[in-house]
Amino acid sequence: MKPAWKGIYPALLTPFTADGAIDFEMFAKNTEAQITAGVDGIILAGTLGEASTLETGEKFELLHAALKQVNGRIPVILNLSENTTKNAIEFARRAKESGADGLMLLPPMRYRADNREVVTYFKTVAAATDLPILIYNNPVDYGIYVTLDMFEELIECPTIQAVKESTRDVTNITRMINRFGSRIKILCGIDTVCLESLMLGADGVVAGLVDAFPKETVAMYRCLQSGDVQKALQIYRWFMPLLELDIHPKLVQYIKLAATSEGISHPHVRAPRLPLTGEEASRIRQIIADGIASRPVL
Repeated sequence: MKPAWKGIYPALLTPFTADGAIDFEMFAKNTEAQITAGVDGIILAGTLGEASTLETGEKFELLHAALKQVNGRIPVILNLSENTTKNAIEFARRAKESGADGLMLLPPMRYRADNREVVTYFKTVAAATDLPILIYNNPVDYGIYVTLDMFEELIECPTIQAVKESTRDVTNITRMINRFGSRIKILCGIDTVCLESLMLGADGVVAGLVDAFPKETVAMYRCLQSGDVQKALQIYRWFMPLLELDIHPKLVQYIKLAATSEGISHPHVRAPRLPLTGEEASRIRQIIADGIASRPVL
């Protein structure tokens, strides 16, 4: 199923057992909760999926598990975050053979490439596969800013179709639309500016707290799409203390704790991440409890 790059795309968590193994049963439970809520696609093995601690084989095990659970109902996108162009090409080809519906493509990891190197990397990977590609533009976390001039070169590749816009600068959405029209679909990648981004013309959201609160996330999006701005704002204002869990270095621990509170994840993470303790754990649990206690009627 080809992604339309529109709507809500959860960046799925990877639930682990206490001994660090992937809990595929819980993964299926969370995935089904997302589908039931009405999401438009899922993204596997991203930052929230703890890609940095997953072996390559495990990423494809997750892909196979997701494809089995989804059973063609929504697109399944696999994150590609490799250190070398050679490995990225091999990963993209394997993703296609394994049944992925698309790729989220990060710039080269562990090497801060310049603009020419980044464009060459993206275009080389795009030329090696016919899978639709979502470029991840996150200069805050990855130190590489994919500029509009770089996108001017990238749109020569028909498979490069969308951007996960995580620059934190919502004016970039207008700049993208003014320059490229609808050629590049725009998915907001930051939970705390998701509604503003949609109002400015973003096509959808790659969301984080949707992992814990899929119904509320989808409801907010659909209210806005149907013109019920006030209801969308009501949900968004309730959501904000929870959405702020997405913009912290410990977003994985925080969002896993929120999803655990909803019964669709475990809190376990892989080292070097560690479980929350002390005041921090108490504070985050309180934010989650307050949100659950005051959740809006949908």
